[in-house]
Amino acid sequence: MLTVEENDLLCRVENGAPMGKLMRQHWVPACLSEEVAENDGTPVRIRALGDNLVAFRDTKGRLGVLDENCPHRRASLVLGRNEECGLRCLYHGWKFDVDGNCLDMASEPPGTKINDKIKARSYPVREAGGFVWIYMGDLATMPEFEPPAFAPTADARVSTLKIHINCNWAQVLEGQIDSAHSSSLHSSDMVPANVDAAKATDTTWLRPSTDKAPRMQCENTSYGFRYAAIRKPIHNAETHDYIRTTIYVAPFTCLIPPNNAYNVASVIVPADDTHTVFYFIAWGDHEKAGIEQEAWRKFNNAQPGIDLTKDFHNLRTHADNYGQDRQAMKLGNFTGIPGIPKQDIAMWETMGAIADRSKDWLGTSDIAVSRFRKLMVDAAKQARDGGAVLGRTQPHIPHASIASFEGVMPKTTDWRKINTQSQQPARMTAAE
Repeated sequence: MLTVEENDLLCRVENGAPMGKLMRQHWVPACLSEEVAENDGTPVRIRALGDNLVAFRDTKGRLGVLDENCPHRRASLVLGRNEECGLRCLYHGWKFDVDGNCLDMASEPPGTKINDKIKARSYPVREAGGFVWIYMGDLATMPEFEPPAFAPTADARVSTLKIHINCNWAQVLEGQIDSAHSSSLHSSDMVPANVDAAKATDTTWLRPSTDKAPRMQCENTSYGFRYAAIRKPIHNAETHDYIRTTIYVAPFTCLIPPNNAYNVASVIVPADDTHTVFYFIAWGDHEKAGIEQEAWRKFNNAQPGIDLTKDFHNLRTHADNYGQDRQAMKLGNFTGIPGIPKQDIAMWETMGAIADRSKDWLGTSDIAVSRFRKLMVDAAKQARDGGAVLGRTQPHIPHASIASFEGVMPKTTDWRKINTQSQQPARMTAAE
């Protein structure tokens, strides 16, 4: 359990909250590159850490992210005209470039010099891994941008889905580092099978274990923490363990154990205290081909225009029990809710806008959740007090070298040494 005060430190990101202060000292995933793919295309509304922003790609293909409200009279620039290398406010025709410079003031007389004094707030922008990243903190301490762990090379094949979630970021993140829930909540999609390691089909993920009660072990790192969920494998349970390691790269990214076809990750970005933007990612590296984006979204029942609105909001909500099909449950489906992300969302949102952690009881399978809470509450206190920023301390581990793992290993294996921090070894199985 956490105290009410600790829960606030963990959850709240708005209005100068310590957790928001910490997150602003990292590069923040703002939106998908596909949302701003077109030069002079439709501007995109972004809400991140309680701030309202607008993203656009100009005539020359340059990306800009500005405060949403025009500095003139505060009308929304999301509605503006994206034309001739700038975003023009509809209200009085003031126009701003990707750096926030005022290029034109249609409502002012010719020759006016006031535009030299007017500037919309702009944010440093980078693109990588299919995302637009921005820096929202003090520019004097801005870190060098580093490609994310799920795009370790420029040619990595990254497929992403996006869903807006109606609850606080921490309960979403806790879901991503909670390996124990997958054996129950996702049991109709993550199916025990006679395989030597995790496999992906067009409809399910197969895993070589029926064990629903993993032993959990954790280790803090300079970038966050990692843990192992250790289960009994279907074969050779007397001599081997089935090990799945999950990585938390603070403050936004989780690297989830892979399968034979692709690696898996999630990115969790607080829109504000009670809303979150959730990204679920599959990617291929030199060993894995990956999965095509629409196939990934279809697999997860998260296709815009079919399962989601065009702007990535759920069509099935708490109000209709997420479209739960009780007849399907009678016929053997565990949840009656299609799609791994939607099963998770039903759990996250029904906890409430901000889960009250002063009332929950943790079990032995919640060791990683407990570790996350302590780590981030302590990190928020450090940020509040001007101390070290979690994820920006030494030794710095390049994100491209960080990897999750799954495999059947001899019981003598130390999971902490399966993945070195500089290279992920080839997959090993019980036969080896």
